[in-house]
Amino acid sequence: MDVEGKELRRGWTTGTCSAAAAKAACLALLGKGFPEMVEITLPGGQKPAFSLALGEQGEGFARAGIIKDAGDDPDVTHGALVIATLRRGQAGKGLRFLAGKGVGMVTRPGLPIPPGEPAINPVPRQMIAAAIAEVAGTDTDFEVEISIPDGEELAQKTLNPRLGIVGGLSVLGTTGIVIPFSCSAWIHSIWRGIDVARAEGLTHVAGSTGMTTEKAVQAHHDLPETALLDMGDFVGGMLKYLRKHPVPKVTVAGGVAKMTKLAQGMLDVHSKRGLADLEALAKVATEAGADAALADEITKANSVLHAFQLAEAQGLALGDHVAALAWKTAAKALQSPEIALEVLVFDREGRLVGEAPFTPSDQVSSLPLPERNRRT
Repeated sequence: MDVEGKELRRGWTTGTCSAAAAKAACLALLGKGFPEMVEITLPGGQKPAFSLALGEQGEGFARAGIIKDAGDDPDVTHGALVIATLRRGQAGKGLRFLAGKGVGMVTRPGLPIPPGEPAINPVPRQMIAAAIAEVAGTDTDFEVEISIPDGEELAQKTLNPRLGIVGGLSVLGTTGIVIPFSCSAWIHSIWRGIDVARAEGLTHVAGSTGMTTEKAVQAHHDLPETALLDMGDFVGGMLKYLRKHPVPKVTVAGGVAKMTKLAQGMLDVHSKRGLADLEALAKVATEAGADAALADEITKANSVLHAFQLAEAQGLALGDHVAALAWKTAAKALQSPEIALEVLVFDREGRLVGEAPFTPSDQVSSLPLPERNRRT
C-alpha cells in the first residue's frame, strides 16, 4: 500500500503469531527442537516465516514466543510478545484452547466465541490447528495456551471490556495479515476500483465491509471480481465518488454492526468513530414489531450481533428495517436518478438477514420502511 510516495508495510495478526508460536512449541514438545525460523500457511495460501523471541521447555511442556509486527498499522498490540504453551492433552479430545496471562475470556453472548471460552477467534483457532497438524499430523491431542504478557493492560485501549471480554486481549484475524489503516490510501483504492469497473463497462458494482460480506454478495448476484469494491469502513468515500462517476446499479453490503451504524447516519463505520446505538436499534425493532420485552433486551444487549440474535429468536425481520434505514443514509450521499441503490445485510456466516431492494437513489423521501413482517 502506497500513501503519498511512502509504501506502508503490512503486518501480522495475533492469530498468525499464535499459530507460528504453537507450531514451534509443538516441534520442541515432540523432541525436534526449536527452529530458528518457523513457517506457517495463512488462509490465503501465503507462507510467512518468523524468528522466535522465546523458546522454553520443561517437564511436560514447551513454550515459544513471537514478537508481533503490525507493520505500519497503529495497532495497540504492535511489539507485543505472543506466547504459545503446549502440553499433551487427553487422548481423543483433540485441541483444547486455554487463555494464559493477558488473553481474555468471553463472558457475554453475541461474540464469535461463546461465553466461558478463551477469546481466541474461530479463524485463529483454525490456523493454530493447521500449524500443529503440519508437525504432528493426526496426533492432535494437545492443550494450547496462548498468552500475551502485557495483554490485560493493552486491552484497556480496546473495546474488549465493554464487550465482556475480561482479563486481556482477543486473538484475532481472518486473513492473518494486518493491512495498514490509511484513510487516504484505502479510499483511493476504492476509487480506482470504480474506475476499472466503469472502464470495463460494468453496470453493477458492490461495496463490501469485509471478506465474508464480499463473498456473500458476489454469490448473491454472481458478480465478477472487477465488480467487487473493498469498501471497508469508508461507505461515504465510495458513494461520493460514485455520485460523480455513476454506475447504474450499486450494492452496499455489510455485517449487522456496520450496517446498523450506517442506518444510524454514520458514513464512516469504523469502530473508532463510535459504536452503534442500541437504544436506537431497540426503537427500530419496535417499529418492526418487537414487543416491549424484546426492545428492552435489545437495549441491554452485549453487541449488535447479540441484538440481532435476540430478534431472530422471535422471528423478527430486524435486518430488513436496518437495511431500509441504511439505504436512506446511503441514498442521501448519492442522490442520483442514474443510480439504483441496494443495501444487503449479512451475518457472520454470510447469510442474508436484511435487504433494501434496488431503488433510484434520488427517491430518499418517498421510500417507506418495510411493513412489520417476519423473515423466514
